[in-house]
Amino acid sequence: MIEPEKHEEFAAYKKKWDKFFKPWLKQLKSYRLLQQTLGGNTDGYVEMWEFENLAELEKFFNKLMQSDYNKKLYPEFASLIVPASRTMDIWSSIP
Repeated sequence: MIEPEKHEEFAAYKKKWDKFFKPWLKQLKSYRLLQQTLGGNTDGYVEMWEFENLAELEKFFNKLMQSDYNKKLYPEFASLIVPASRTMDIWSSIP
């Protein structure tokens, strides 16, 4: 969830994120960013990262953690979100 008073800052951050991650997204099967617009809390966002398998996810995040992301982009992102509102879950498709 984005802090209610920080939506303009989030829009600026999103432009930096898009520029940084554009080459990274080629390694994913798919990616989507969704914003809640009706019901509940409209400051909520969900990112969906799709990988071929867990090995590809691990490889991707290992590379990401060695990049400038943690030093440059993540601290800015962390300053925009409601504390303790970020979660990360791994889902599997059901045939």
